[in-house]
Amino acid sequence: MKDEINKSEKVANLQEFVEQDFKAETKIKIVIDSFKQNKAALVSFFIVVFLIFIAIFGRYLMPYDPNIQDRNVIHQDASLSHLFGTDEHGRDIFSRILYGTRTSIFVGIIAVCVSLFVGTVFGSIAGYYGGKIDSVIMRVMDVVLSIPSILLAIALMASLGKGIDKAVLAISIVAIPDYAMIVRGCLLSEKENDYVQAAKVVGASDSFIIFKTILPNIASSIVIRATLGVSSAILEAAALGFLGLGVQPPIAEWGDMLGRSRMFMLSYPHEVFFPGAAISLTVLAFNLLGDGLRDAFDPKSRRL
Repeated sequence: MKDEINKSEKVANLQEFVEQDFKAETKIKIVIDSFKQNKAALVSFFIVVFLIFIAIFGRYLMPYDPNIQDRNVIHQDASLSHLFGTDEHGRDIFSRILYGTRTSIFVGIIAVCVSLFVGTVFGSIAGYYGGKIDSVIMRVMDVVLSIPSILLAIALMASLGKGIDKAVLAISIVAIPDYAMIVRGCLLSEKENDYVQAAKVVGASDSFIIFKTILPNIASSIVIRATLGVSSAILEAAALGFLGLGVQPPIAEWGDMLGRSRMFMLSYPHEVFFPGAAISLTVLAFNLLGDGLRDAFDPKSRRL
């Protein structure tokens, strides 16, 4: 009799697991189908994939060394030999744009990963425990948010020094409050649900409840914000490069290219146009991708 009861319980648990897995697969399929209906988001997805491909394999596609100077072809217009023309040092702009893709994507993704991790930890602690811990963490975040991000990044670069590693660190610190606020807000609404209370009843640790139970259920909000955060990080890196505080020569970076060519904007507009277009296209692609993911995950905005 006991064996039959145990067998029936196992069958019931297996059926429940299969039903939950089926629901998860169905939800993923609905999200994917909805995302496919958003043409702008779909195009931006392929653009982002292409940019990542260029960032990884672009060095094999460069017709010239991006740092080689040739005084014989200074300020040359676009031609078959130099698709995007050359700059004030005779360097091939097309090759530098390809190399700059690697730099900008690297800075954007690494900065988002760092700020996402730190912001998630602080936001989770503040949202789960509340009280004085929440007040202290959130007041610090409010102070950081009260300062314009680009001004804070400039101040950090001035104290940390120049370089790509310093730029990544500065951009990461600036973005931490955004992720902390989002995670805290989601945690406050999720921690009162039945599945969290059930995990507490069975004796699960706080870290298990936060990172294994709650965070997977709010992952969509975090992913959407991170996607939009990459575009912000790339834009801030370009701004720092434009001001001469970011990535330093001879490394090619779109913001630095834009800043150094601005004095030739009227005489040689191609030197400004191509790095500016690269920044605009990349930021737009990540923004549209983030908007598409948000619409796909949100049932109210879903396109079916």
